Amino acid sequence: MTSNLNKKTQETPQADSLRNRIIYGFSGFFLVLGGMVWNQWSYGFVFLVICMVCQYEFFNLVFGKAQRPLRNYGLMIGFLFYVGSFMVSAGLLSSLFYFWAYPIFAGAFILVLYQKEQAHPFQSLGYLLLGLVYVVLPFSALHWGVFSSGDYQYEVILGTFFLIWIHDIGAYFIGGRYGKRLLFPRISPKKSWEGSIAGGVMALLMAGLLHTYLPNLSLFQWVILALIVTIAGTHGDLVESMLKRSLQIKDSSQALPGHGGFLDRFDNLLMSAPFIALFLKIF
Repeated sequence: MTSNLNKKTQETPQADSLRNRIIYGFSGFFLVLGGMVWNQWSYGFVFLVICMVCQYEFFNLVFGKAQRPLRNYGLMIGFLFYVGSFMVSAGLLSSLFYFWAYPIFAGAFILVLYQKEQAHPFQSLGYLLLGLVYVVLPFSALHWGVFSSGDYQYEVILGTFFLIWIHDIGAYFIGGRYGKRLLFPRISPKKSWEGSIAGGVMALLMAGLLHTYLPNLSLFQWVILALIVTIAGTHGDLVESMLKRSLQIKDSSQALPGHGGFLDRFDNLLMSAPFIALFLKIF
């Protein structure tokens, strides 16, 4: 009797975590889905919010309280670059905007120069640049993908998210149940080859469905996007695990119960988006 009670008590946190994961996962799914499908402005706004929260989480992890001015300046740069790249991709702003990227970033050097207690300028500026490259650039690359044909194509970003979601679902459930061979034990002790392969297979099957119901892209293009999500996205997950392990933390934040932080939720997209944008621009 006591052993059964103890067993139930041990299983409760896992059940609560799975329930929270499902509830917040579906809630986020419908919010992001609405933003993607409504129009280009709702898409731009939804992903602006996600980008800013991800960048805020990243800077909170690497910057201390004394670095708040630099953190805030980095958030401003991220905001300007995201919005500017959206306007350029939508044909509402000249590509000359990108020439302002370095002058704006140069302001960070001046800011660090005048900080009296700045003991590690190389490290601080490196963290700032890494936050922009790791977070803002991938979200900005989304614009190059969804506007690759000139007009806004919600099908591209919608299909990409379906591929990511089905890949993550397959890897999580199949890997959790049947995973035996660890994929990268030095970084992630839970991810398995079985889960990764299952996620990849499900992504390829989803590519076939997307070609049927979202024919804006060819079957070849959807298959390549599925492979990018599987390969680049898996490495994105591992990279974020590596960064968190170096900081000795489990999640980037507790913003999404059952999922951790926004960085935890969008780590696949951060690594996949630039490759997807490049592929769609070329093909």
